Amino acid sequence: MTNTLLLKSIPYEEFDYQTLLDAVHGYARPRMKISGMLAKGDIVRVKKGLYILGEPLRRHPFCRELLANLIYGPSYVSLEYALHYHGLTPERVETVTSVTCGRSRTFDTPAGTFSYRMIPLDAFRTGMDRVELDDGRSFLIAIPEKALADRVVAERGADISTQKGLRDYLLDGLRVEPVGLNSLNSARLEEIARLYRSRRVKLLAGLVNRLSKGVR
Repeated sequence: MTNTLLLKSIPYEEFDYQTLLDAVHGYARPRMKISGMLAKGDIVRVKKGLYILGEPLRRHPFCRELLANLIYGPSYVSLEYALHYHGLTPERVETVTSVTCGRSRTFDTPAGTFSYRMIPLDAFRTGMDRVELDDGRSFLIAIPEKALADRVVAERGADISTQKGLRDYLLDGLRVEPVGLNSLNSARLEEIARLYRSRRVKLLAGLVNRLSKGVR
């Protein structure tokens, strides 16, 4: 079986062990074939049971957001990575950051670093969106309001107990784009604050409401 035929059985750059087994079932020694492909870099093990195609066989870039959902769950992309994804912050984020209702974890993998921060279940259940990929698959990511709320709750170093302190932190610390901040929905943030039971997020909702009315 050639690599071309094998790739027909692996339709996506990201795939699980069962898909891989199905793709090599025609070989006399399928597990030996898998070991050989790993050794050559034709496939890369991201974690146990999860793989991506290696550079020699890759047809498209793999989807880091989709991998984040698959590596550890339940989870969805949020925090710094989602803030940049939505255009709220300028710097590209190397670590794919997510929130989870499980334990906080970090995974260093050949596909990059993926970190997961535990948040309360009620807060986890709100503010996520499904992004459809061109191939029909999808991944989960926080809406802009939830990504920023998650980041504000996670902050440990800054003094953000007042609206002025929070505004300085957002614009100078996180470098949130002012236009993006003004575009956020304060009512959504109020709901997230209620479910988070977070004074900081309630403060954020009040700040966004003031800014939307042109009050500085």
